Amino acid sequence: MTEQRTPWTEDQVRALAPDASSLAAARKLAGRWRETGTADNAVWGLCQGSGAKPYQAIVDLDGPAYKCSCPSRKFPCKHTLSLLLTWSGGQTPGRDAPADFAAEWLAGRAAKAAAPPKAKAASTPSQATVEQRRTRVAAGLTELEVWLTDQIRTGLAQTDRSYAAYEAIAARMVDAQAPRIAETLRRLPTAVVTTEHWPELLLREYARLHLLVLAHRRLDALPEPLQAGIRTHVGYPTTAESVLTEPAVRDRWLVLGMRVSEEERLHTRRTWLRGRSSGRWALLIEHSFATPNFTGEVPAPGSEVDAELHYYPGAASLRAQWGTRHGVPEPFTTIPAVGGTTIDAALDAYAAGLSNDPWLRAWPALLTDVVPVLDENGWQLVAADGTALPLPAGVRPWRLIAVAGGHPVTVCGEWRADGFDPVSVFSGGEVSDLETDFPTDTTPTPALAELVSVALLGTARRSADGVHLDAAVATAVPQHAGEPATRLLHTAALQDLYLRGGQLPRTASKPEPAVDDSRPLLPRPAADRLSRLLADKSPFLPEWFAAATPFDFRLPDVLCVQALSAAASDAALRAPLLRLTGRRGRWLAARNPAWAKLVDEFPSETSTSRTQTPATNDAGAVMAQDVWLFGTSGERKDWFTRIRRDDPASALAVLTSAWPKESWPVKAELLALLADGLSSADEALLERALDDRRGDVRRTATTLLNKLPDAAFGQRMAALVASWIRVAGDGTVEVAVPAELDAQARRDGITDATDQAKLRWDTPDSTITTLHQAIAATPLTAWAPIVHTTEAEAASTALTLSLPPRYAKAIVDGWVDATLAQRDTGWARALFAHATPTEQAVLRRRELFTLLDAADRIEHVLDLDAHQLNELHAILPGLDHPWPAQVATHVLRLLGERARTTARAPHANAGVYTDRALLTAASVHLPVALASRITALADTTEDPAWQQAFHRLAHDLTDRATMLEELR
Repeated sequence: MTEQRTPWTEDQVRALAPDASSLAAARKLAGRWRETGTADNAVWGLCQGSGAKPYQAIVDLDGPAYKCSCPSRKFPCKHTLSLLLTWSGGQTPGRDAPADFAAEWLAGRAAKAAAPPKAKAASTPSQATVEQRRTRVAAGLTELEVWLTDQIRTGLAQTDRSYAAYEAIAARMVDAQAPRIAETLRRLPTAVVTTEHWPELLLREYARLHLLVLAHRRLDALPEPLQAGIRTHVGYPTTAESVLTEPAVRDRWLVLGMRVSEEERLHTRRTWLRGRSSGRWALLIEHSFATPNFTGEVPAPGSEVDAELHYYPGAASLRAQWGTRHGVPEPFTTIPAVGGTTIDAALDAYAAGLSNDPWLRAWPALLTDVVPVLDENGWQLVAADGTALPLPAGVRPWRLIAVAGGHPVTVCGEWRADGFDPVSVFSGGEVSDLETDFPTDTTPTPALAELVSVALLGTARRSADGVHLDAAVATAVPQHAGEPATRLLHTAALQDLYLRGGQLPRTASKPEPAVDDSRPLLPRPAADRLSRLLADKSPFLPEWFAAATPFDFRLPDVLCVQALSAAASDAALRAPLLRLTGRRGRWLAARNPAWAKLVDEFPSETSTSRTQTPATNDAGAVMAQDVWLFGTSGERKDWFTRIRRDDPASALAVLTSAWPKESWPVKAELLALLADGLSSADEALLERALDDRRGDVRRTATTLLNKLPDAAFGQRMAALVASWIRVAGDGTVEVAVPAELDAQARRDGITDATDQAKLRWDTPDSTITTLHQAIAATPLTAWAPIVHTTEAEAASTALTLSLPPRYAKAIVDGWVDATLAQRDTGWARALFAHATPTEQAVLRRRELFTLLDAADRIEHVLDLDAHQLNELHAILPGLDHPWPAQVATHVLRLLGERARTTARAPHANAGVYTDRALLTAASVHLPVALASRITALADTTEDPAWQQAFHRLAHDLTDRATMLEELR
C-alpha cells in the first residue's frame, strides 16, 4: 500500500467551500459514496446522484485540484467537498493505487507538470501603448477635476446625487481607462442614501480623488514606489507575471484572518498573513464573479506555511501573491510579538502607511492582551495600560466579546479612519473568525464640520477662508493657490490626512471579567457538531442534549453567541443551551439587550455540577437561603427543583413560607415545579393558590390538583358532574349544565377558559366548556357509580353510552384530558382503542398511546401494515427512543415493501416522496446499530430513489453514532 496523507481537518475542508450552500449540500451527500479510496496524493470516489450513473469525483491534494463529472460550475463542487469531508472523517480506506477513472486524470496532471513550460509571449506593452493610455487617463482625470470643482462650487446640497449622475462620470472614467476611480464613484450614490453623514463622506471622497488627480499630473516627479501606488489607485493593470518578478520574501506565514465580501455579484476574498519571523503583513486578494468560487490554495485561518511571497509594487506594499512553497500548511498555537503588537504600534504603522500612500484606507494590525469593552462610548479594545481603540460604528463583534469574556485576548484586524475593524481573535491557541462584515456606518468628525458646511453650501455662496484649521494644515494650505473650490478640496484632503494619521488612543476601563467555569470543555468535534445541528435546526438535537447532559460540559466560548441566539428564539432548546453556556453565557447575555430576558432563566451557580447535592450544613443553609432570597428567577427555580427532587417536604415548606410574599410574575412558575413529586401533602398550598388573583396561578393550581384524584378538589368536581349527568338504564345520557355557576365552582376555575368552546368545538355554547372542565378535573374512579358499574368496567361501559350530540365531543375530550392528567392506564387503553378525539385534540391520541404498557404499544405497532403508514407515523413518537428492536425491524420491513412496490409499479403511489415523513422519523429514532443492515437493504433495492433514500438513512444512523461517540 502506498504512503497515505494525513487527512485534512474539517476546518481545512470548510475553508475550500465556495459558499455556505455548497458546504451544506456536501454534508447531505455523505451517505451516497461508494468505491472511495486514497493513495499518495489523491482521494477519489463515486457519488450516487439523481441519475443512474454515479458522479466521479477526484481530488489531487498537491494542488489542490478537483475533478468531478457533475455539471456544476463551482470549484470545488459539492461532490468533491463531500468527498473531502468523508476523507477528513476517516471513512475513506487506503488503496494501493487509484481507481482507473482517477488514475487517468492524475496521470494527465503529472505529465502536464513534468512538461517543460511553454514560452509565453511577451506581455509587456510597448512604450507607445503606455504613453497612449497615460494620455487618455490624464484627459479623463482633467475632466474629473472639473466635475469635482463644479460639485464643490455649486454646493453638495444643490448638486445632482442620483445614480445616473454618478454613473455618467464613472462611465467617462472607464472610457479614460481609470477603472478604480470609476469603482469609487459608483459606490457613492449608495453611500449617500444609506449614510446619515453623507456630506462629510462626499467631501472626504472628493478630496481624495482631487489629491489623486494632482499626483497623477506630477507622476514623473515622484519616487517609483509612489508612482506604482498611484497607478494602482487609478486602475492601471498589474499582471501576475510582473508581480512574480518582484523580490521574493520568505517566511513562515501565519494565516490570521479571512473575509469574503460581495459587490455587484463580484465576490472578493481577502486573507491576512503575517510573517512569524519578520512580523510583516501581507494581503491576498482573490475575485470570483457570480459565485464565491475561490481556489483552495489559501490555507485556512489558524494555519502557517513556509512559503515565498511576492509583493505588488507600491509605496505602502501590502498586497502579495504566492510564490514557491517550501512545506504544507500546519496549525499554529502561538503568535510571536514581533513587528509591534500594541495600540501605539498599530497607530504608528497606520500613520507611516499614510505618509507613504495618502490614499491608503486601512492597515492591518495585531493587538495582543486587549480586552473588548462595550460601554457608554460604544465598542472599544482596551489594553493593559488603559489605552483604547474604538471600533467602527455598526460593528457588533459579539463573538469577540464572548471569546474574551472580559479577559485579555489577541485580535487581528484593520485600523481605519473610523476605528479598528476586528477580523479574528486568537485565544487558547486557536484562531476564531469573528463573522463580521466590512463596516459601512460612519460617525461625524467634528474637526471637519466647518469644511463640510462650506462644501454643503458651495464656495460660490460661502468662503472657506475663515475656517479653523490645525496649525500644520494651515501652514501648508497657502502654498497652493487656485480658485476657492480647488483650495477647499486641497484643504479638506490635507485636514483629513492630518486627522487620520494623527489619531491618538483613548482611555477606557476594563469590565469585570466573567467568572471561570470549572466544568469540562465540550470536545471540539462535539462542539462543531452542535454548531451545525443548531444552524440546521436538526431533529437530532434532543438526542444530542440527552446524551450530553450526564457529562455536564461547558460550551466553547466562541459558540456562546450562536447558542444564546438559538435559546432566545426557541424555548424548547433554552434550558439545555443555557446550561451549556454556563457562567460565560450569563455574563454575555447581561450585555446584549436581545438576550437580556435570558439572564433570569440561567440555572443557579450552585448547580454547575450535576454531582453536587444540596448542602445540609450551616454554610450550605446560608448559601441556599441566599439563592432563594436574592437569586434570579432562573436560579431560584433551579435551586427549588433540586431541593424538591431530594427533599420534597423541605421544598414545600420553603415555598409555603414564601408564598404570601412572592411577586405575581414567578408564582405560577414556582407552583408548577410541584409537579415533580406531587403528593397529597401539596394539596393545602394548591388550595390556597385557588384564591390567588392571577388567572395563570389559579390555572396552574387546578392543573396540579387534577393529578391528585383523592384531593378535595377532585371530590368537588365529581359532585358537580354527578349532579349534571344522568345515565338511564338503556345507556342514554342526559346532561343539564347550569348557565350560572355557584361561587365554589368559580373558585375552582371552571369559568377561566371562556373562549375554549369556540376554539375547540366551534361553538359559542359556554356550557360545553363548563362540562368539559368539570369532567377533565373529575377523578376517573368517580365514574363507576355514575355509569352504574364496577370501577374496572367503568371505562369500557362509559364508551358504550349514547351521548347527547351537543355534549358528546366535550365529554370524550374531558375523559381524555382526565386520563392524561391522572395517567390511568386502563382508561388510556379503552380510549385509545375506541374513542375518536376531536380534530383539534388528535395529538392527544399520541399521548394516550404513551400511557399504554410497553408491550401493548409494541403490539399495536406490529399490527399495522404498509397501508396504515399514516397511523404508524402518528403514534411512533409515542415510543421510547430509540425504537425497540421489534418496532425497528417492522418499520424497515414496511419500508422495504414500499420500495419493492415502487420498483414493480412506479405509479403505485409508494414513492420516497410519499413516505418522507416516516423516513425522517426513522433517521431520528432507529437504533444506530442498524446502519449496516440498511446499507445492505439499499444495495438490494432496485428503485434508484429508494436506494438513495436508504443510503441516506444509513448515513444518518452512522452520523448519529458518530455524534454520540464524540461526546465520550
